[in-house]
Amino acid sequence: MTTNVVNAGLAAAPKQINLFGLDREQLRARFAEMGEKPYRADQIMLWIYRRGRNSFDEMTNIGKELRIKLAQHFVIRTPELVTEQVSTDGTRKWVLRLDGGNAIETVYIPEEGRATLCISSQVGCAMDCSFCSTAQQGLNRNMTTAEIIAQVWFAARTLGGDFQNDRVISNIVFMGMGEPLANYAAVLAAIRILLDDFGFGLSKRKVTVSTSGLVPFMDRLREEVDTALAVSLHAPNDALRNELVPINRKYPIADLLAACRRYTAGKDRKAHIVYEYVMLDGVNDKPEHARELAKLLGGMSAKVNLIPFNPFPGAPYQRSKPETIAAFSKILRDRKVFATTRRTRGDDIDAACGQLVGKVESKQKNRLRGIPVAVQ
Repeated sequence: MTTNVVNAGLAAAPKQINLFGLDREQLRARFAEMGEKPYRADQIMLWIYRRGRNSFDEMTNIGKELRIKLAQHFVIRTPELVTEQVSTDGTRKWVLRLDGGNAIETVYIPEEGRATLCISSQVGCAMDCSFCSTAQQGLNRNMTTAEIIAQVWFAARTLGGDFQNDRVISNIVFMGMGEPLANYAAVLAAIRILLDDFGFGLSKRKVTVSTSGLVPFMDRLREEVDTALAVSLHAPNDALRNELVPINRKYPIADLLAACRRYTAGKDRKAHIVYEYVMLDGVNDKPEHARELAKLLGGMSAKVNLIPFNPFPGAPYQRSKPETIAAFSKILRDRKVFATTRRTRGDDIDAACGQLVGKVESKQKNRLRGIPVAVQ
């Protein structure tokens, strides 16, 4: 490893900026301040994201003088691997250490014809959804853009694929630890890097942001970047959703669905929103819930993803029975609402939906139940 790149986990000098944190517009602006041509920023991004390099010395079309200048101003710093676990179904979970003693979790899910990386956007979560293990920790802090993007670079490098020609990651989902839209500015910059032809070059339909329903930021996301959206619905009425997803008390279902309609308005016919619905035995999985949900989503461009509940220590719920989930799905489909049941992946290594915990230091005990949550 050359000396001009800070190794994983080491602290950078204050003046050095981690390049994972700058989208193309930001990087071009930095280069202009240095008296360099904008296209040099594009070259650097190609080396990092399309060729998988984290050493300036390996960037052979960059002059030696500029490489020295780059090392003075920038680093390409990856997170430190704490543990790696591999499930019997091929799912991989990495625990990655961040600054400040915290650790987050990133999950790789290989399937036939696609490979999805589930990334985190916050250290912990303040949304306090009652069925989610991450939410029970509270929130420590937002992740930076550099920390978010470094997960993707780390995973691609670890999996050993050629960044440019052999994509080992085809899809990115912001469904790891945290509420992505509560860390809006950092997530927006990260999405731009994921979609940029000089970044990871992913299609807009291959990047999905999941939200529990921060309505104002859903509207901002629609205006500022075009990406797929998943909404954590989990209940067909306000009374039940208030208990399962407390942000509903601030942005009730009617407001949420109005934002969803705005999000897809004017987009191509294939655009739809995925509504995530965790199946909790005896809580939200009854036939009357399915009929109510079908009526709620009737006529909308929607897909319902039924998620068998993944238990965690101290959880107050049980997973719905397979036959109950099948009956629920049939009621939706009979009423012309497209529904699928998510196959549980990685639950033997606690990598399934709702099970991610990482390590959250100095956690914020005050979560969302009756308490305002600040977002950026």
